[in-house]
Amino acid sequence: MINSLLERKIEKRPDKVRLNGRILFLTEDPELIKRQLAGDDLPWDTKNPGNNPKLRDDISTDEITPAHYCFYFDETLGEIPYLGLKCGSVFPIGRSDVKKGGFVCAVSGKRRGKGSSREQSPYAEMCAGIRVVIAENIERIYKQNCQNLGLLTSTNFALIDQIRSGEEIPLKEFVTGEDEITQQVIEYGGLFPFNLARMQKKVFLPPIKTEFVLEMTGNVRQYRTPPMTVAEKIFARHMINEQGEVGVPSVKPGDTGFARADLRVSHEYVTPMAAIFFERYVGKDAKVNDPSSILFFRDHLTFLDEVISEEKKKLGLLDLATQLKLKQQDFAAKQGIKLHGELKDRKGSEGICHSIVLESYALPGQLNIGSDSHTPHVGAIGCVAFGIGTTDVFNSWITKDVRVKVPESVKIMIRGKKLPNVTAKDFILKILSLDYVRSGKALAKVMEYAGEAIEELSVDERATMTNMAAEIGGFTGIVAPDRKAVDFLVERRGMDRAKAESMIEGLRSDPNAQYANVIELDAAELTPMVATPGDPGNGKYVRDLSIPVPVELAYGGTCTAGKNEDMDMYALVLADALKHGKRIADSVKFYIQFGSQETRDYCIRKGYLEVFEKAGAHVIEPSCGACINAGPGVTTRPEQVVISAQNRNFPGRSGPGQMYLASPLTVAASAVAGHIVEYELSAERELVSA
Repeated sequence: MINSLLERKIEKRPDKVRLNGRILFLTEDPELIKRQLAGDDLPWDTKNPGNNPKLRDDISTDEITPAHYCFYFDETLGEIPYLGLKCGSVFPIGRSDVKKGGFVCAVSGKRRGKGSSREQSPYAEMCAGIRVVIAENIERIYKQNCQNLGLLTSTNFALIDQIRSGEEIPLKEFVTGEDEITQQVIEYGGLFPFNLARMQKKVFLPPIKTEFVLEMTGNVRQYRTPPMTVAEKIFARHMINEQGEVGVPSVKPGDTGFARADLRVSHEYVTPMAAIFFERYVGKDAKVNDPSSILFFRDHLTFLDEVISEEKKKLGLLDLATQLKLKQQDFAAKQGIKLHGELKDRKGSEGICHSIVLESYALPGQLNIGSDSHTPHVGAIGCVAFGIGTTDVFNSWITKDVRVKVPESVKIMIRGKKLPNVTAKDFILKILSLDYVRSGKALAKVMEYAGEAIEELSVDERATMTNMAAEIGGFTGIVAPDRKAVDFLVERRGMDRAKAESMIEGLRSDPNAQYANVIELDAAELTPMVATPGDPGNGKYVRDLSIPVPVELAYGGTCTAGKNEDMDMYALVLADALKHGKRIADSVKFYIQFGSQETRDYCIRKGYLEVFEKAGAHVIEPSCGACINAGPGVTTRPEQVVISAQNRNFPGRSGPGQMYLASPLTVAASAVAGHIVEYELSAERELVSA
């Protein structure tokens, strides 16, 4: 506890707000956006919405703040909101346009703020003058980041008329329907002032009540905790009770409180901004709470200098990226925090944060938080792990906990036996294409993967499923830990088997646990998938592509596809090609990037580097790389086609080209064929064209 915080004055914001300014409607029609930026106010009929222009859906944080502009970590961000917003083939918003336009409100359609957990996005909107965002539905992390910063959010389009008429709007309009803690965060104007009030015991933390279930065994009456999912059991172990102790008998969806985190993770995109917030609001000489459970990573921008454009260099963005690295290094040294950084003897990093946390740190039953939407990666061994924003990060350095509203769970049952050329990536691309997911019904829910096909997956393959819960818009992804998880801990960590087995005891969903929905798929009916350009939800079977799709680039890597078993798949296809006298097509560049040094060492032991080299692949040291437009493998022209094993293909995320997402098998096979194909594991081992 930092004593000076206990004495700091803190007040709630006024109970009415007046929003003086214009409204920016983010429509599909770029000309309508340009008209608004030029000074025209767009008419809007709130009573007859069918009369209005179509709003842009699925606006990602990549579009609100393109990755390279996140090198800024101050108010300069106010010049760049929506620079990546794409309407058709047009980017209608230029630098400082929003700030100059006097806009106080931004309106869009479904699934606003999907994708990355970067808090730079709502912070950029705030710094540009936006005080409220309105959308049909809003992604969890983005919405929580807004609340943490004090940016108001709503799904009530009737507010448009009130804002335009200059009416005072009761603050309760923005807190109605929220849980009691979130209401208070909004009332105090953000998470940090709320936490000050919490430390000073000025706020109300609702108790988490357990309604015990009566069971009769013969004449014996017993009261038991209600049935819970595996995620709910982990939440219950970590929620802080009324006495300030960790652990409650049970939780249910909707319960709110603070959960003690076992690990708190951040990387160089977020650590510097969090450090500045910490030094500004807590104190330059203040110390973080328990640095031994905090991990920093330099994993995102290691290869940026190889792909950043001369134009961006002239804007000073490469220098800014270096400042991110230096700020994180300095703060880590000052605070005594472990930093997994760059390599000393060659270019590259020790590894991507998610890869290293799974390989070396995470344990079954833990609750882990990280400054990246793909933090659920480690749910592969039975953790509840989820992404948080910058304000949550720096607050966790003070309190060692994180605000939580226990989410509902969705059980995704994949039964049966998969085909040999189908992988976890094909499973998740199929799930992402389902109407339940695309319509936003899975938002902020736990994705619990189960069924015979999941049980047969290795931990590496399960991590692909849990990692891409982020693309679903889920709270997290998890697989109940079993023998495969124990084997992973024993074989990859050298853990004593009995100790590993004790960790997974009780970490199964109860038979009568409640789910918001159950999705069932038959693995035997699935064939290799691709997601067509624009969104990971644009899934279709490779064999259903109407015409052959030539590719110039193929990319295998990132946290999603840079694991040991992913390397097995690249090596399988390329070794098979070499056996048949083939190499990577002359028209294709194929990049393979390790997720960690451990995976690189694995490839050396298996002899894969020689296979990759003989086949013509370019091997890259660990980093997030092309996935965030910061390494080899990015596109440079709009018409350029890339097939990638990464997790996202949002517009502009990895360059201006056309990106198809696919499994490591499909990516490698397509690199050999020169166009998108399935990898066919037949006796002839032929590449079968789409």
